[in-house]
Amino acid sequence: MSEPLLRLHFLLLLLLSCVSPSSLFTFNNPVVGLGACGPHQIQAFTQFKNEFDTRACNHSDPWNGVWCDNSTGAVTKLRLRACLSGTLKSNSSLFQFHQLRHLSLSHNKFTPSSIPSKLGMLKKLEFLYLSCSGFLGHLPSSFNVSGNHFSGTLNPNSSLFELHHLTYLNLGFNNFTSSSLPYEFGNLNKLEVLVVSSNRLFGQVPPTISNLTQLTKLKLPFNDLTGSLPLVQNLTKLSWLELSYNHFSGTIPSSLFNMPFLSYLSLKENNLNGSIEAPNSSSSSRLEHLYLGKNHFEGKILEPISKLINLKELDLSYLNTSYPIDLSLFSSLKSLLLLDLSGDWISQASLSSDSYISSTLEALYLKQCNISDFPNILKTVHNLESIDVSHNRISGKIPEWLWSLPRLSTLFIENNLLTGFEGSSEVLVNSSVQILDMDSNSLEGALPHLPLSINYFSTKNNRFGGNIPLSICNRSSLDVLDLSYNNFTGPIPHCLSNFLILNLRKNNLVGSIPDNYYTTAPLRSLDVGYNRLTGKLPRSLLNCSALQLLSVDHNRIKDTFPFSLKALPKLQVLILSSNKFYGPLSPPNQGPLGFPELRILEIAGNNLTGSLPPDFFVNWKASSLTMNEDLHLYMVYSKATYGVYVVSYREAIDLQYKGLYMEQKRVVTFYATIDFSGNRLEGEIPVSIGLLKALITLNLSNNAFTGHIPLSLANLVKLESLDLSSNQLSGTIPNGLGNLSFLEYINVSHNQLKGEIPQGTQITGQPKSSFEGNDGLCGLPIEESCFGTNTPPAEQTKQEEEEEEEQVLNWKGVAIGYGVGVLLGLAIAQLIASYKPEWLACLVKSRNR
Repeated sequence: MSEPLLRLHFLLLLLLSCVSPSSLFTFNNPVVGLGACGPHQIQAFTQFKNEFDTRACNHSDPWNGVWCDNSTGAVTKLRLRACLSGTLKSNSSLFQFHQLRHLSLSHNKFTPSSIPSKLGMLKKLEFLYLSCSGFLGHLPSSFNVSGNHFSGTLNPNSSLFELHHLTYLNLGFNNFTSSSLPYEFGNLNKLEVLVVSSNRLFGQVPPTISNLTQLTKLKLPFNDLTGSLPLVQNLTKLSWLELSYNHFSGTIPSSLFNMPFLSYLSLKENNLNGSIEAPNSSSSSRLEHLYLGKNHFEGKILEPISKLINLKELDLSYLNTSYPIDLSLFSSLKSLLLLDLSGDWISQASLSSDSYISSTLEALYLKQCNISDFPNILKTVHNLESIDVSHNRISGKIPEWLWSLPRLSTLFIENNLLTGFEGSSEVLVNSSVQILDMDSNSLEGALPHLPLSINYFSTKNNRFGGNIPLSICNRSSLDVLDLSYNNFTGPIPHCLSNFLILNLRKNNLVGSIPDNYYTTAPLRSLDVGYNRLTGKLPRSLLNCSALQLLSVDHNRIKDTFPFSLKALPKLQVLILSSNKFYGPLSPPNQGPLGFPELRILEIAGNNLTGSLPPDFFVNWKASSLTMNEDLHLYMVYSKATYGVYVVSYREAIDLQYKGLYMEQKRVVTFYATIDFSGNRLEGEIPVSIGLLKALITLNLSNNAFTGHIPLSLANLVKLESLDLSSNQLSGTIPNGLGNLSFLEYINVSHNQLKGEIPQGTQITGQPKSSFEGNDGLCGLPIEESCFGTNTPPAEQTKQEEEEEEEQVLNWKGVAIGYGVGVLLGLAIAQLIASYKPEWLACLVKSRNR
């Protein structure tokens, strides 16, 4: 039966969301090929679509669509990647597509539920992709499905193992806790690709894996598998074997090197030891990619590797060996492109010679090798594109010859003892370098003119001084510029909007922040904290629709609170602390604050005044416990360099957390923090604060809040730090605070509280200073006894509880009504990846892993 099968591109989903089924599915519909789908299949697909929220769909994704057979009208291929939000139910219309041969539901956001066992009814399935879609609970099958956050145990009695036509199965990035792979995997003897990465499988791989004789790819990394390496000798078609980041032990059998088609072998980060068994001959191995880093080999481990003459990539980083290795052992690897020798186990003497490294080498990594000079082996390897000599003891000036390497595009030299550059300030200009990381050295003087090709430059934590050179504005390809923690003076150049990320934190810059952001400026992150800036916030920031982080803390900016920034659809972090912001935080008739994506708001140490209305915290992103859990964990810019390496820029901010000041903590965007401390806010704490269930830090200290502590604070189930000290709060401490299992820090000192302190591990474990300055408090941890006094009970009266509960429910109703806006915000957030190859959580291994 023929199948080019007419494709309903992603426009179908768009139309389904906007047009009624009766008008959509007509033969004169402008969508080409709709007539190929039978009416019953059209109805089933409509029903399936209506089971989910599809507003987060990326309509520009060219891979999504529906294919129908020309002859029968049956749906045979369905791909809905990063599109669906909801529950995949056991009675889903999906299971009506009995002719389905290709199903891809990866990167969706399925709500907690198990995978329906009826999936086994799709007997003709050949390709099944279920990765990165957030499934939870028990799988009704014994096979592990990756790419979704599945959890639970595996049931080997599932009909899923009756899918005997499966050739491709991707089940990675879930949360299964199963005793290895089920034996029943051996029944799927037509499988060509099996991916069960990034789960929590443990135990040994069953011997039935050897039944999968058609396998060409087997990927089981990032689990807790143990025992010796699985027997794969029968898998004669295997070309890709990835077992890294597990707990396999023992030796590497020579049979792996002699497999006829195996070209990719990754055993990185296991407990392999002993010696490596040599291949039969240098011509018998097809291996081109070999990753053995972070294992525990002893003896002369590299002699066998020197026979793998077809190697193009070799990772021997951080080996636990007992003697230094001479680079001459690599002289036979004439096709080598990438070599990672990071770790203090290389012979220092061999680094001074250039005769042992293949002239074809394109990437060399010597991170943490305890070297004190730039290796001379770099001088004559003219094909080098990527060099990493970070975290060493290299001192003195960066040699001028380094910039003459004709193809050098990526250079990591951070965390050394470098003091400057050989040559003039123009020495870098004609270099081909695009990515340059020089963080944490002792570089001083004026900043040299950057290469014309630069797109990522970071020199954080050095001693550069003087004005920021205006030549930076002429680097049109520069996306990321980090000059933080230096001694730069003078004004900020008038080209801020040219960058994606700009970090000028902790310098001595003066003047105002330039107000010339053009429409659709790409700026995503701006941090100018800890300088001596004055004036007002730029009004043209409203043109930066991609802005996610704005930090101007610890300056001398005098302005009113920037309510207008709520128009920025992606703003997640707003830090205005320790400036001269003044005026009401909630003017009359302002209502809820209403930033659509805001999750970190720090405005401490200003002169903000007024009271906050009860609904002030309605419509906040932090009302969702699962906010952003399927997106990136950190605000990050990433760019691939070579092979599996990426260079990533991770935002960091200073936090006042659990009573401590913590400098430069990475910005985690799946939780929320609020710091309003050190202002002149008054009135009652809004009861709607209880809606922010993702909140981990709340600091309202050093204000003039009055009234009771809201009972709704007990709804903040993720709260770790609560500071209400130095206000004028009265009444009792709600008992519910003692039930917050994550609460590690609480401070209610210097108020007018009374009654018994709620008892419980989280409360009584606090120091006495957290409760001092409240003459009416008694009980542990303070020494004042409650016995025999007229102190009222700790809990508020039943009438007070009922009134506040009713108020919270009212605000919950408002928040539910706002759900459409929240979901729209999630849809917008999905588009942030325009500058990323994929979300790091599923598809990229970080350079810092």
